[in-house]
Amino acid sequence: MLEQIWARPTAEVNGISGGYTGEGFKTVLPATAKAKVSFRLVGGQDPDKVRAAFRAFVTERLPADAKVAFHPHGGSPGLTLSQDNPALRKALAALSAEWGKPAAIIGGGGSIPVVGHFKDILGMDSLMIGFGLGDDRIHSPNEKYDLTSFAGGQRSWARVLAALAE
Repeated sequence: MLEQIWARPTAEVNGISGGYTGEGFKTVLPATAKAKVSFRLVGGQDPDKVRAAFRAFVTERLPADAKVAFHPHGGSPGLTLSQDNPALRKALAALSAEWGKPAAIIGGGGSIPVVGHFKDILGMDSLMIGFGLGDDRIHSPNEKYDLTSFAGGQRSWARVLAALAE
């Protein structure tokens, strides 16, 4: 399960629309349909290649009397950070000192565009450090964030930045 969450790519259908969507019953064949999709990439995956493969997959299965249009909305390669990274080691030590127990390394399984830009433009890795709790329900309609996590996060960042400055 952790491998699926942390290290495997995903393809998501974020929304589908088409045909009659109003109140009541209609027996109408839709003239158009739309789908919004996204892909979570992992280290080494190229968004342009994934986009091309998806387009080829859809196009090859399209009926002769149908047409398709694609509208890209950006993309960023999936990145990984070596556990031997010196900045990560310093951050882990600072976080462990703040919280009084060993900091956990977990995979994030996401391709966040700005992280890729930092790597490409500045030539530097990014540390993605989170302070959320397991029951925070990140990105859900009833998301929350405890004030203790906020305060601990502030202190943690002060320690991490001091450790990185050494």
